[in-house]
Amino acid sequence: MRKFLFILPIIFISTAGVTRTISVGKTLLVTTLHKAIELAKNGDTILVEPGIYKEGNILISKSITLIGKNFPVLDGENKFEILTVSGNNIIIKGFLLQNCGQSAMNDFASIKLIDTKNCIIENNKVIYSYFGIHISNSSYFTIRNNAVSGNPTSEQNTGNGIHLWKCNNALIENNRVNGHRDGIYFEFVTETIIKNNLSEKNIRYGLHFMFSHSDTYTGNTFKNNGAGVAVMYSKHVKMENNRFEGNWGPSAYGILLKDITDSHILHNEFFKNTVGIHMEGSSRIEIFKNTFKENGWAINVQASCDDNVFSLNNFYGNSFDVATNGSISLNKFTANYWDKYEGYDRNKDGYGDVPYHPVSMYSMIVEQNPNSLILLRSFMVSLLDKAEKAIPSLTPENLIDDKPMMKPNKL
Repeated sequence: MRKFLFILPIIFISTAGVTRTISVGKTLLVTTLHKAIELAKNGDTILVEPGIYKEGNILISKSITLIGKNFPVLDGENKFEILTVSGNNIIIKGFLLQNCGQSAMNDFASIKLIDTKNCIIENNKVIYSYFGIHISNSSYFTIRNNAVSGNPTSEQNTGNGIHLWKCNNALIENNRVNGHRDGIYFEFVTETIIKNNLSEKNIRYGLHFMFSHSDTYTGNTFKNNGAGVAVMYSKHVKMENNRFEGNWGPSAYGILLKDITDSHILHNEFFKNTVGIHMEGSSRIEIFKNTFKENGWAINVQASCDDNVFSLNNFYGNSFDVATNGSISLNKFTANYWDKYEGYDRNKDGYGDVPYHPVSMYSMIVEQNPNSLILLRSFMVSLLDKAEKAIPSLTPENLIDDKPMMKPNKL
């Protein structure tokens, strides 16, 4: 009887007699996570009491739930990867993970998932991380409601906040990421949703796609990053209802599209970026119902792009609405609102009677000679642009909006 009473506060048996809750704490019988994981069986829950746990690298391969009470601290002591997870049906939530070690050879992470399925990482705080949450060769997992903060030094010595490699069918939702090389990084990732995340103040990109197809990112904010978002070598990507703000610098974009096809960009807001959208080698992209406001360049479409459609977008207060480096455009602009349009609408159908040429001569000059930007808003440049509109000679003659809107589109 005495033995039974002694064990009861530590291990609770469920009424079904199948799973247990193992409590871990400095004043309890089980004092370390290593010991609790050793005792646990598939389906068990480990409940960790508040405190600081310095246990080096903690390995989890059983189908268990690991829950922190009031954010117990798992400290990597700047030497170790903290949690390494490999297996199925594993849940980790409620921890503060700090001081992950650094290793360029092994990509140390505060939480690393390898070869997993149906795992959940939620409601954790990660600070002073190298890689925050690193997932590889995994599927059907959720990364939700985590705050991931790095310790940025340089691009070469800083990992990514949430890093996915060779994954599929994941949900990345309601996370806050800052201070990493890339806030969120995808490589060879398919059928995955990135939803309602905040990625800001990262050294390179807020979000970086490479060779990742049939993914959706929606409702996210990418703010004050080195270069906003890059989507490269991908297809069938949906980019909807996101905000790109303050991504400002010599090579900064709201979105950089490079060799991307058959995708769409819908209901996004581009505010005060150096370039709203920069496109290279991209085809069959639908850019509909977006707002471009107070950017340096709203859109930069390189001559290598074709069959893209820009429609029902609104352009306000951008230094340049559209820029290109070619003399012929293979893309279509129609029914956009341009605040610089000076045409008229005699038949009152809501469309301007005169097509709008969104590419100014000065933007073509700046494309070839960036130093000429010093003349922005000068009287001479205004005269040259007026002359170019009257008799086009340098700007692409067929890059026009054939039905410019007289009033902003309702988005």
